[in-house]
Amino acid sequence: MATRLYKSRDRRILGVCGGIADFFGIDSTIIRLIMVFITIFSAGTGILAYIIAAVIMPERPFQEDDVAFTANMRSANEDDRSDEEFDSYFTKEPKKTDEK
Repeated sequence: MATRLYKSRDRRILGVCGGIADFFGIDSTIIRLIMVFITIFSAGTGILAYIIAAVIMPERPFQEDDVAFTANMRSANEDDRSDEEFDSYFTKEPKKTDEK
């Protein structure tokens, strides 16, 4: 079975760097850093290449494991703190004064 290049669902902007990273089986952060260096050292040609890739690359078809991926991403982004703990950061405790 041939591996195809798709835009990633783990995206920051359009999913191009994530898709390239999935295709090669490496971390998407590495591809994003390479794109930054290409853009800086090639007078902005990296931006043009990114836009062309975003137009040409197809979206990844939906699969059953995408539901689990989305649920994991959602739970990783949610904060486990309770409302009381959250509110405690914004309320000032009254100063203790010694009344005689």
